[in-house]
Amino acid sequence: MLRSPAMNKVILAFSGGLDTSVCVKYLQKLHSLDVITLTVDVGQDEDFKEIEKISMDLGSIDHIYIDAKEEFVNEYVAPAIKANALYQQEYPLATAIARPLIAKKSVEIAKKYNVASIAHGCTGKGNDQIRFDITIKSLNPNIKIIAPIRDLNLTRDKEISFAKENGVKISEISKKYSVDKNLWGRSIEGGILESLGNEPLEDAFEYVKFNNDSVGSVELGFEKGIPVSINGKTEELPSLIDQLNRIAGSFGIGIVDHIEDRIIGIKSREVYEAPAALILICAHKDLEKLTLTNHELRFKAIVEEQWSWLAYSGLWLDPLLSDLNQFIEKTQERVTGKIKIKMHNGYYRVIGRESKFSLYNKDIATYLSNSNFDQTMAKGFVELWGLPSITANTVISDNNP
Repeated sequence: MLRSPAMNKVILAFSGGLDTSVCVKYLQKLHSLDVITLTVDVGQDEDFKEIEKISMDLGSIDHIYIDAKEEFVNEYVAPAIKANALYQQEYPLATAIARPLIAKKSVEIAKKYNVASIAHGCTGKGNDQIRFDITIKSLNPNIKIIAPIRDLNLTRDKEISFAKENGVKISEISKKYSVDKNLWGRSIEGGILESLGNEPLEDAFEYVKFNNDSVGSVELGFEKGIPVSINGKTEELPSLIDQLNRIAGSFGIGIVDHIEDRIIGIKSREVYEAPAALILICAHKDLEKLTLTNHELRFKAIVEEQWSWLAYSGLWLDPLLSDLNQFIEKTQERVTGKIKIKMHNGYYRVIGRESKFSLYNKDIATYLSNSNFDQTMAKGFVELWGLPSITANTVISDNNP
């Protein structure tokens, strides 16, 4: 006989930060619910024992920790690398691709504990509410979703006041910014960043260093689109990303500061820190240019834009994204080789490349006398290639004397 779901309990996706800490109290006070907090480790490199302590101090009846770093990297980050995923050509989707995984784990835990409700600390202005809600409902349409910050139209200053009134501890960084971190990058919002003329202060960043004028380089090896080595040493992807975050960040690389179109229609100023993501996507794209045909590259660029938009927009489980992954996966069969990148004072560029699948032929490309390209064949090609444009312009000219 099936048990009825527990209506007096709720699973709360919990980071230990301001928003989710406030949510614990609201769920207890306004909804009279027993709170089970869930922290999913996607590489945020935090003190998870402290997060558990925060949860229990707030009166949660239980706290669950899940180490999902391997799953995050293999099933979310790796596809993003293969897709060269950059929303609006800027944002490497660090937070965006972690939310569906956290939502998935929340649904799994709700089922395990036979709990009827899932809560999150998303606001009604952001994208994360969409990512959580759609993923949760796609996996279990019968689950009840509670979002206290959104439901009560809470602002950050009201949250801070409520936290003080209810003995919720607030970290110093939470007083300045709203920060989300995982292995693929950090997002920094709020505070002085809401004024477009303010440059982010150094204390907003973890990896990026601002006082390194030296020049360095890094060599990245790929197999079928996946990074597998750094400076000649084979590494598992989580370790490689972690190392590259620190290496590239030490040269001032990794800041994205742009105006972003949120899903709900608001333009916002977004600041991200993602040294490894930017370097790896740069290297991966360059290796694709070397190993894929022009036709593949042109079509894949269309696929990449749609893939990034779906992932950003909370549609991780939409069948189209799965369909696009099938095409992308096929293109990666030849994306194997090495890319060398030079780094200096926030700037980076590819300086070397090699692949056994390289489509570059020096004997054809060279301008020296040993070239085996017959230039005389080009005249006829140019005539035929330009025929539609030449014909159209001739007709226009003849009819507009």
